[in-house]
Amino acid sequence: MTEPRAVRCLIIGSGPAGYTAAVYAARALLKPVLIAGLSPGGQLTITTDVENYPGFAEVIQGPWLMEQMRAQAEQVGAEIIGDIVTSADLSRRPFRIECDSGQRWLAETVIIATGAQAKWLGLPSEQKFQGFGVSACATCDGFFYRGKEVVVVGGGNTAVEEALFLTHFASKVTLVHRRDELRAERILQERLFANPKIEVVWDHSVDEVLGTADPLGVTGVRLAHVVTCEPREIPCDGVFVAIGHAPSSELFKGQLEMDAAGYLKVRPGSASTAIEGVYAAGDVTDDVYRQAVTAAGMGCMAALEAVRFLAEKDHEAAHKPLSHVEAEKIGVW
Repeated sequence: MTEPRAVRCLIIGSGPAGYTAAVYAARALLKPVLIAGLSPGGQLTITTDVENYPGFAEVIQGPWLMEQMRAQAEQVGAEIIGDIVTSADLSRRPFRIECDSGQRWLAETVIIATGAQAKWLGLPSEQKFQGFGVSACATCDGFFYRGKEVVVVGGGNTAVEEALFLTHFASKVTLVHRRDELRAERILQERLFANPKIEVVWDHSVDEVLGTADPLGVTGVRLAHVVTCEPREIPCDGVFVAIGHAPSSELFKGQLEMDAAGYLKVRPGSASTAIEGVYAAGDVTDDVYRQAVTAAGMGCMAALEAVRFLAEKDHEAAHKPLSHVEAEKIGVW
């Protein structure tokens, strides 16, 4: 079995939160190790145009932005490992982390930045057009549909909020819901029904996303009535799937506090979990904003808190009185 490696700061996850944490931890000379996970770069790797990340006047590509973050982290001294964490024991320090490769880690601090995954419909056509007309983030991509018609799929708070947000750009928003009533909060429903740009199609599900291959782009959706199965097509330029997100927190069930949806809980205004030395940042703990820039900010917070925590532990160790046995060993007893 591979011998465990000791590390002062281990970062799990490689999106904006993880890479930013790596930059700050490396600059503090912690020599952090980042385990990239199954999808290095996170959700931005399936986002094409990014126009709302600060510092870039021109539209940039999501995968390129993640490449730049990774390069910066490595340039300042972070070690990035292409592996997947399979188990984490947070019951005592150093924390014990095991990876798919068989490598084991003993970490003095752990920053969890495993993100969240949008829930998708599971259609081959949906996957085909992801990033080319199919999105799971209106805040990220709504700007590109100015004066165009879009479809939003879902019936909860997320779907209604996305539909309302998209009315600032789109000429028409069609909300498709498989039931005959929404699950969203009443006040959101009132706003939705009062908006003249929004039409609701009840009792329908999306069977297929329609589009062109060259250039790759969405031209509409094919729906089916949930009772009669009667087909119906709606022309549109974009489809926003808003049926929720699932935080990637399964590794930590039973060890860290979570809300009902599985998002990790941190202390207000902090990245600290209930376990001393364990921090959470980005979409794994954020079900409100879910933006690259907020994730990066949380990654910064987590790293700075880890730096302070380790500095305090180092200070305590340096000033801890020697035990009788320790004193005898160095000849001062």
